[in-house]
Amino acid sequence: MTEVSDREPPRRRVPGPARPDRPRSSGQRRPGPGARPARRPNPAAARSNRPGVIRLGSPRPRLRMVSLALTLVLIAFVVRLLQVQAVDADTLAAKAGQNRYVGRTLAAERGEITDRNGVALATSEDAYDITADPTLFSREQLKIDDGPEQAAALLAPILGVDQDGLVKKLRPENKELRYALLARRQTPQVWQQIKDLKSTLATKAESDKSTVNVLAGVLAEPTSKRVYPNSELAAGILGWVNADGKGGGGVERQLNSALAGKDGKIRYAQSGGRQVPTVASTETPAVPGSDVELTIDRDIQWAAQNAITEQVRESEADRGYVIVQDTKTGEILAMANSPGFDPNDLSQADAESLHNWALEDAYEPGSTAKVMSMAAVLEENVATPLTHVIVPNRLHRGDRLFKDDIDHETWYLTLNGVLAKSSNIGTILATGQLGKTQAESNQILYSYLRKFGLGSYSGLGIPGETKGILAPPGQWSTSQQYTIPFGQGVSLNAMQAASVYSTIANGGVRVEPSLVRGTTGADGRFTPAAKPEKTRVVSEKTAKTLAQMLESVVDDRDGTGTKARIPGYRVAGKTGTANRVDPATGKYHGYTSSFAGFAPADKPRITVYCAIQNATAGSYFGGQICGPVYKKVMEFALKTLQVPPTGAKPANLPVEY
Repeated sequence: MTEVSDREPPRRRVPGPARPDRPRSSGQRRPGPGARPARRPNPAAARSNRPGVIRLGSPRPRLRMVSLALTLVLIAFVVRLLQVQAVDADTLAAKAGQNRYVGRTLAAERGEITDRNGVALATSEDAYDITADPTLFSREQLKIDDGPEQAAALLAPILGVDQDGLVKKLRPENKELRYALLARRQTPQVWQQIKDLKSTLATKAESDKSTVNVLAGVLAEPTSKRVYPNSELAAGILGWVNADGKGGGGVERQLNSALAGKDGKIRYAQSGGRQVPTVASTETPAVPGSDVELTIDRDIQWAAQNAITEQVRESEADRGYVIVQDTKTGEILAMANSPGFDPNDLSQADAESLHNWALEDAYEPGSTAKVMSMAAVLEENVATPLTHVIVPNRLHRGDRLFKDDIDHETWYLTLNGVLAKSSNIGTILATGQLGKTQAESNQILYSYLRKFGLGSYSGLGIPGETKGILAPPGQWSTSQQYTIPFGQGVSLNAMQAASVYSTIANGGVRVEPSLVRGTTGADGRFTPAAKPEKTRVVSEKTAKTLAQMLESVVDDRDGTGTKARIPGYRVAGKTGTANRVDPATGKYHGYTSSFAGFAPADKPRITVYCAIQNATAGSYFGGQICGPVYKKVMEFALKTLQVPPTGAKPANLPVEY
């Protein structure tokens, strides 16, 4: 029989989520509904009660210290920032700009000089000024002590300059100096050679740390170099440009302000000696110089220079010059000096040859001046070409006995014959009739010499020109009263002498000589030169008569200028052989030989004047050594300008009676 228990049967437990184990103290009951939850035990306290555990301090003091330190650092940064941006902003900006920004001059391109046909006589080519930043050669930059010496050793052979001089420039006394000019106006080839060497050193330095690029601080500034394509041709006229880029002589100096233009400026940021392309720069562009067109014809200039150079060499003379002038306009077609110089390389030039002696040499003209005396006689109606003049072998005047260049029996000459045979005595006799007294004659002759341009500058304006010596008649010595009529005791330059004959060729009107036709500015506009002054010296009738008389000098068998004849053309000319004053001693030594004339004689177009100083080999007579030069140059000029013969017959005035 089954026994029934009085206890309730056990309840069936349904599985649920696991509960975490909670530590219980002994005797503690499970809390019931509404009971206070039991306190959790403090792990730190439990650990502190464990034996061997170290107790840490509170972290709050450390946090306060770190916060204070950070605050002080931030305050320092803020203070420094305020100092840089507010207090010292201007000073620091100026200092930064000084170190970072550099400026340089933009050289203006110098204008060209051309002949009358536009052929370049002087031009400019690209060049570079080789510069350096000395601070980039210091020990701090290169990490070596001899950077300037190594750089100078590499650069000196390329630049052709002294090595020690380069070292001084690369190691200046002023340690803050950031610019040094090593060489001016070097060719692009020179700069390319330096760049190639810099590149080689830089490449080697990248792979070999023991190699130093000692040329890193070498830089270049674009500029231009003056070039004379025809070398010595017209060098006396053109002059040269000196190391500072300014005209040193001739037209280059006379018109330097027009040719030079106006330099510009550029200011830019740089780093390591190179421009920073991303930073703005300020620039004032350069204004190119004006081009100058001369009256010179290059071909005629070439012919004149060749002819005078050859004759000076054959005569073993000190020097000589030839001038070719347009008789109507006064324009100079050629002005040649020998010996000359090459303005491309002044280091090879002799100091004496740098002068334009055709303008700077003052000398006694001799018999070529007799044409002025004859002009005065004809203009004052004292005589005609047919007037009879008895010319003895000697003539006593004042304190001297005068003679002609050769001994002769008494000559019975016409006034035309006096000029043709170049008689000193006949000229003295003719000019003595100008006034009632010798003093009055002197005054009248002086007035004509002045009107012909003696004692005054020619009007060309070329630096260094002499106006010669022509004393007032009251100061003429006893002998000068009689020597000046035949060209001794008075001095002039070659341009003045040529102008005398151009005046006669131009119908008695003196046209001031000119060498510049005009200029072309940067805007392309051509500005013609001012018109030359014109002065009536003698009447057209007198000028025409003188031209006929000058033909006798060349055409007549007794004339002194027969070597100047040009087949097919009527030629008017005059020889001259004068005692020469040695500039070194101030005494007469040697001779000045000359020939002056124009063609065609009856319709003049061109004047040619030649003079040779102190010929020591062969003849020294003007007709013998300058006559042939005149012929060569005149023939060439007539053909070049396509001047035809007139075909008219010469007057053939009588020489004797």
